[in-house]
Amino acid sequence: MADDKLGNTELFWEDAVVIALYFVMVLAVGAWSSFRSKRDSVSGYFLASRSMHWIPVGASLFASNIGSGHFIGLTGSGASSGIGIAGFELNAMFVVLILGWFFVPVYMASGVYTMPEYLRKRFGGQRIRIYLSVLALLLYVFTKISADLYAGAIFINQSVKLDLYGSVLSLLAIAALFTIAGGLSAVMWTDFAQTILMLVGALALSVLSIAKVGGYSDLVKGFGEISVNDSYIGFSSNNESCSAVPKNYMSLLRSPTDPQLPGTGMIFGLTISAVWYWCSDQVIVQRALSAKDLSHAKGGCILAGYLKLLPLFLFVLPGMAARILYPNEVACSNPVKCKEICGSELGCTNIAYPKLVLDLMPAGARGLMISVMLAALMSSLTSIFNSSSTIFTMDIWRRIRKGASETELLIVGRLFVLILVVISIVWIPIIQAAQNSQLFHYIQSVTSFLAPPVCAVYILAIISKRVNEQGAFWGLMVGLAVGLIRFIWEFSYTVPSCASQLPDPRPDIISKVHYLHFGIILFLISCIVTIVVSYATQPIAMMHLPRLLFWNRHSKDVRVEITKKNIVSDENSNAEEMGEVNKGFQNVDSEKYADKDRSSLDIKGACPVYIHEPVNKFKEEQGSFEQDIAKKPTWKRILFLICGVSSDSSQNEAEEQISAEEEASQAAEAIVEKPFWRRFCNANAILLLIICSFLWGYYA
Repeated sequence: MADDKLGNTELFWEDAVVIALYFVMVLAVGAWSSFRSKRDSVSGYFLASRSMHWIPVGASLFASNIGSGHFIGLTGSGASSGIGIAGFELNAMFVVLILGWFFVPVYMASGVYTMPEYLRKRFGGQRIRIYLSVLALLLYVFTKISADLYAGAIFINQSVKLDLYGSVLSLLAIAALFTIAGGLSAVMWTDFAQTILMLVGALALSVLSIAKVGGYSDLVKGFGEISVNDSYIGFSSNNESCSAVPKNYMSLLRSPTDPQLPGTGMIFGLTISAVWYWCSDQVIVQRALSAKDLSHAKGGCILAGYLKLLPLFLFVLPGMAARILYPNEVACSNPVKCKEICGSELGCTNIAYPKLVLDLMPAGARGLMISVMLAALMSSLTSIFNSSSTIFTMDIWRRIRKGASETELLIVGRLFVLILVVISIVWIPIIQAAQNSQLFHYIQSVTSFLAPPVCAVYILAIISKRVNEQGAFWGLMVGLAVGLIRFIWEFSYTVPSCASQLPDPRPDIISKVHYLHFGIILFLISCIVTIVVSYATQPIAMMHLPRLLFWNRHSKDVRVEITKKNIVSDENSNAEEMGEVNKGFQNVDSEKYADKDRSSLDIKGACPVYIHEPVNKFKEEQGSFEQDIAKKPTWKRILFLICGVSSDSSQNEAEEQISAEEEASQAAEAIVEKPFWRRFCNANAILLLIICSFLWGYYA
């Protein structure tokens, strides 16, 4: 089990003990949180009953974001070009505050489970909701899951040479077990435990690697003086430019023409992608929505912001140290030599972190770092599994099965996780075949091609009452078309490696327009189309918008859901609007909504204004539920037991029936904060902004 190129990879008994203890710890935390959580309701399974404390919320936000791709990608990019890549992490410190102070209050007041569901409430209709649901699932499977598995495969193969399929299958099985059995509560508590493990292990390796090069000052100086011996038989071309360190390696804000990280793109283009990821992506927002109140949601965002300070010191600086310590391996640019070292002709910066672990960590501690990588991979997978099942169940399955009971939704959500596991396994050989040393930049480029239209629609939906469904839909469609053109056009070319010294075959509109700059252009195009089409079509009346805009998030007015039969223009008088509100619940598409979204009633503070069947009918159904369970086949009763489904699932539907006025009042009160904690959160947000601004200024 040795690998001469990366050092001694033999696992000592101390390493095996640490790895075993890790799995025992994670299993214990997952089992404890699974059984203490309320798993027999849609709110309990998908949103942890909206009862999470700010500490697990913040830890889960951080752990869901930090995957094995960060260990490999951030460290490798740091080894390649210095601290510039840390701008992606520091930018998130600003954007996560936008999530807590701007987006979450609206999401909480609207009482949604998923982000596509919010747009369905905001605009009416189903086409936007279905489109965004399918797009999110595709992105999860083919970017997030694949990127994490690819990065994990690099670590496993380059370090301990463990069997790839056996390792990944074990990780997927455990991640799926927690997600299926415990729902979001179990996922978030295991995220909390794994965040502590990640921070301890990564901090230890960071200190060791920086100390190995002589300290921070020697690290900064030595990184710019690296010389690489890339001589190889049959390779005589001048290759200094391929392995040379850029002169601005200690700058976060670089020239707008910088080929890798242009300054304007890092300020504006990156912020657009970050707002999409942190403020409208289901994996992230779902954690904030699970908080017990708005103050805890803000506190979780603040904690996540503080933790986002760490990747610069835990990943980027150690990556720079790895280049100093192992220049010929980590910084190689000779395609033949790189192929021998790491299996990729495009470069070997991705092996920087495994190289540090194997050479610097003692026995036992090496096992800890392997556990850290497993923790990063598992926390990402469990988060993606839970959020994907939420989107599929609440946005797609309920569309297919409009009369689905809460019990059916719970079972479907769990079974969909198994489908994701199968897809992930099938995707492993494709990841192995797609060796790409630019993993982190690849993920960011795909985001810049697809995310800006979604970001534009969410921002306009929350701030502008004039934006309507037609404008949002065509803004998304035009943005998707432009983004796909750039995506297909760019990846239709094969860019030669630096060592080949062949000219770039791409046209200037592709090679000269950085993907971050393209994100800015795409965002503006989507905004213009959305606004123009909205103003050219019928507006949405205010009777449909209480608690769906930032400006009216505290409104206690009853909201009438938008349907084709009852959409009202703002041109009507206020008296007519109020008349529609008062009689809306008897006259507006009641038969359609009688079968729909009953499960949303178990969310305290939710405000879907639907027409529900009489409470007595629910009580009749619940009264026979226990008898029905006794009559079900044995296999079905076992399935119900594993899924945590009981008669309470049906009982919840009957017990939570309240009037529309009470529902609206509860929704508005759900985001009311106590003055002390509001001031405390605001003060910490200001402190976080000051710290982040200082770092940007210091390394500018």
